Amino acid sequence: MSTHLSSREQAKRYFGLRKHVAFPSAPIKTPAAWTGAEIRAALTQPNQDIVYQLTPEDIDDIEHALDQAMSTGKEVLLLAASDFLIPKLSDRFPRWREALGVGRGFVLIKGVPVERWGVRRAETFFWCFGQHLGVPGLQNPQGDLLGHVTDTGDAANDPMVRLYRTAANINYHCDGADVVGLLCLRTADRGGASRIASSVTVFNELLRTEPNLARRLCADIRMDRRNEEPPGELPWSVLQPACFDGTQLRTFYHSDYFRSVVRHVGALPADEQALLDCYEEIAEREDMRFEMQFEPGDIQLLSNHTIVHARTAYEERERGKRHLLRLWLSL
Repeated sequence: MSTHLSSREQAKRYFGLRKHVAFPSAPIKTPAAWTGAEIRAALTQPNQDIVYQLTPEDIDDIEHALDQAMSTGKEVLLLAASDFLIPKLSDRFPRWREALGVGRGFVLIKGVPVERWGVRRAETFFWCFGQHLGVPGLQNPQGDLLGHVTDTGDAANDPMVRLYRTAANINYHCDGADVVGLLCLRTADRGGASRIASSVTVFNELLRTEPNLARRLCADIRMDRRNEEPPGELPWSVLQPACFDGTQLRTFYHSDYFRSVVRHVGALPADEQALLDCYEEIAEREDMRFEMQFEPGDIQLLSNHTIVHARTAYEERERGKRHLLRLWLSL
């Protein structure tokens, strides 16, 4: 039977991995410390290992596994990895887990034939695919395990609305699970680009240019809970955005939630405001960020420990609604 983590279990695991031993005295050197310029240059080289293009043999294997999984008659969320055996890709999953856990922190896969599948088949594929990587967890209080990222018409200026339910710009942030995965079913007519940056590299640049702000990133910050706190608890939580265990830097950053806490506590302290502004300015620099425009059949897998991600606003006219499937996974 398929298993999943509750919100509390998932958060406990994610934040439990974050240990802070000391403030780093020098830039952190790790495969997760990359720049967008380096990634773009690497993509021009032969035999690059950043993007994996599914082969016809891979797709045949996936189609066969899908037929087998759907023939079980199980509901999608009750399917397990054992219901979806894809031997052609079996050696890839350990590599992808390593890339997400201790490598560059992201994986890009292209060529999933979603345009001929329909939503139900795509849901079945992505749910089962994700379970070969890790354990899925709840994404919101509504109980979504396999989320649909699309514009539902909610007002983007409502501070309580999760912005993935709108077509608005989404600022740099992390999600509360080891990995967030997206499968693109349909793109927007204009905009909707995914922007990612290495939170390790952003920290290194902050350390080089504004060491006092780098130290502030390793101190407590209040975060708005956006009315999702249990009854009787404070409407904000307190966390340390960046934690260094002596080898690895893990960062949880959420621009909008760090900023909207002012509705509970008043204006942010000057050093905290300066930190948020400077952090996002660095992450948004063209040499720092890597940007990709999703195409149908693209899978993006990101580590929430070493990557911050954002999305540009988008417009929809002729193609229909932009539509992505989302998973949160614990490795």
